[in-house]
Amino acid sequence: MIDVRRSADRWWRLDVTVRDVPLALVLFLASLVPALQNNGTRLGDVPDRPLDALGIAVVAVECLPLIIRRLLPAACLALVSLGFALDQLGGYHAVAGTALPLALISAGVHLDRWRWTTVVLASVAYVPLAIALARTEATEGVTGFVSFYLALVLVWGAGSRLRQSRAAEAARRLHAAETARIAERTRIARELHDVVSHHVTAMVVQAEAARYLTGSPERLDEALSAITGSGRRAITDLRHLLELLDPQPGTEPRSPSAGDLRTLVEQARQAGQPVEYTEEGSRSEAPGSAEATAYRVVQEALTNALKHAHGSRTTVLVRHGHREITVEVATDSAGSPTASVGGSGRGLAGLRERVGVLGGEFRTGRQDDGGFVVLARIPGGSAS
Repeated sequence: MIDVRRSADRWWRLDVTVRDVPLALVLFLASLVPALQNNGTRLGDVPDRPLDALGIAVVAVECLPLIIRRLLPAACLALVSLGFALDQLGGYHAVAGTALPLALISAGVHLDRWRWTTVVLASVAYVPLAIALARTEATEGVTGFVSFYLALVLVWGAGSRLRQSRAAEAARRLHAAETARIAERTRIARELHDVVSHHVTAMVVQAEAARYLTGSPERLDEALSAITGSGRRAITDLRHLLELLDPQPGTEPRSPSAGDLRTLVEQARQAGQPVEYTEEGSRSEAPGSAEATAYRVVQEALTNALKHAHGSRTTVLVRHGHREITVEVATDSAGSPTASVGGSGRGLAGLRERVGVLGGEFRTGRQDDGGFVVLARIPGGSAS
């Protein structure tokens, strides 16, 4: 079975002209078989004629151009049509006449330019052939010649229909590929925002605080150490992101989970944000998309708290339920915004999309006391 599949793969990798050789040769050799002579297409009443040297040449002109039926469909159709006309006028009536509909349908599928010109020229060329065959006192009559012509038109139409189907399929695949590329770019932008925005915000806040600690060497050293730690964590997260976007063989990309939340909260505390963290319920033994999304919700909420309400009391509640994970991050109204760190609103929009994809609920809003709350319910909680 493996050898058959490998042979088939090798065959389909060959050039189209090579793959069309067997069809042309089979039709040519079949026309030379004595039992099949004078049993091909018969248009008009030209008496049968034994296959001679001229007949073999005519059969060759009919069959062998099929080798280029996909590479040069117009040339193939012209040569096959010429061979067919000589075949009918000479009375050979060879099986090679089957090559005409094959060349016609191939032209309908593969001909890119001058399609209508080809149709008109082929139709005009058919007229003198019909007149020449009619002079041989054919009993076909006008009906027979018209019927044969309409049959050829149907063959061309079948080829054109197949061409349209292939074009539609190619357009669908192109659209799907473009949609996938856009989705991938959006995903990369979202991941970069989540990773970079949080750490850079923490570093900026810590650096601004360090400016006022020059008179306290110990506290200044602590602030600089916190900045260094934030930078290292940013580098680590960026490496994890690169592993996720371009995984190397034998490595398993790491995604953030709810288990990393304590580190996230501690980083916010080091940046001067008083955070109260509460976690309820048991985590899932196999972290997945829900845990990663919960991590990103807390990360973005703490980043916004650092930006817009630095120093305000912030509470983080993560509840692991049977069917969902609930995340609630609330920040008091008191505090000072970090003027040097702006926001584009992309983070919250990205979170809403993340949670929505999983079928969850995401809400943000002002509290009665002027504070801000972020609430997310994410399907896929603990199995216990």
